[in-house]
Amino acid sequence: ANTLETKNGFLTGRILGDVIDGPMKAHLLREVSLREKIPAEQVIAVGDGANDLEMLSEASLGIAFNANRFLRERAAGSLSLPNLDALLYFLGIPRNEVETLDNR
Repeated sequence: ANTLETKNGFLTGRILGDVIDGPMKAHLLREVSLREKIPAEQVIAVGDGANDLEMLSEASLGIAFNANRFLRERAAGSLSLPNLDALLYFLGIPRNEVETLDNR
């Protein structure tokens, strides 16, 4: 996410650090998957807005999650649910493993 600059408690209109736009999200997805040695066919991305389209296109599986219509119509899959647990279910992760992760 982008960090907005503040000065004396007011927004300055500037962004701190690099702007995390669509191309940057796709770049970071590639960078992390290479660094972590995740095979391209196992890379999944989840996004909710138009600026996530490039990242979702870069992934082997791109999921629109509670997304705007633009992204839902272009993503490989779409979920409109209150949390990401359903995505884990669709990926074949059993409920008891999800609960174990929840309790950490």
